[in-house]
Amino acid sequence: MKRHALAIDGPAGAGKSSVAKLVAKRLGYVYIDTGAMYRATTYKALKLKIDITDPEAFGFLATTAMVFHDDVLFMDGEDVGQKIRTHVVSNNVSVVASHIPVRNQLVALQQRIAETADVVMDGRDIGTVVLPVADLKIFMTATMEVRARRRHEENLLNGIESDYGKILKDIERRDRIDSSRSYNPLKQAEDAVYLDTSHLDIEAVAETIYNMFTKITSREKGENQNGKQS
Repeated sequence: MKRHALAIDGPAGAGKSSVAKLVAKRLGYVYIDTGAMYRATTYKALKLKIDITDPEAFGFLATTAMVFHDDVLFMDGEDVGQKIRTHVVSNNVSVVASHIPVRNQLVALQQRIAETADVVMDGRDIGTVVLPVADLKIFMTATMEVRARRRHEENLLNGIESDYGKILKDIERRDRIDSSRSYNPLKQAEDAVYLDTSHLDIEAVAETIYNMFTKITSREKGENQNGKQS
């Protein structure tokens, strides 16, 4: 049976996760937050006190279990949903995510998940690397100021200490690192739909993407039925 996939890419704080969760719930698909997987890797590396600048220091990933339950990431059986959202993790995740061995291991895991379930997956390289044949690819972005404000408000909502100015500087730095890395950089896939959400609310964006996706899958279903009838 063919599995369906929706790929959502974009820079930090664009609202990808919030939108992806809403669309996945409406479709009845599994939501995969790949950014959380890189954060979890960073969290564990810091906990193990390894040198996070060393690409070869992440051998622990070979025996690390990552599973999503109800949109929450469990690593080695532990709910790490809140623990991976700290400032120290945010300040180091782009460095960890730039390492080729780390990306290769996590991309392989993400692809295995997509082979066994219908998914909505968001991240930095989903449409270009992880799911190049996704049914629909979206490149979602917003101004840095809007993205910083959204992340700041999200932190406060989750009871996490937050400083808008620091978040804005961190987003500027992460944009630079994510876009300039030589391996699997953040970029828009050639066949992705560009969507600037600076002046749109999350519900409106989710509705737009849901309608685009269901139009594509409905058309495919109709073509398959016609093919069987002929």
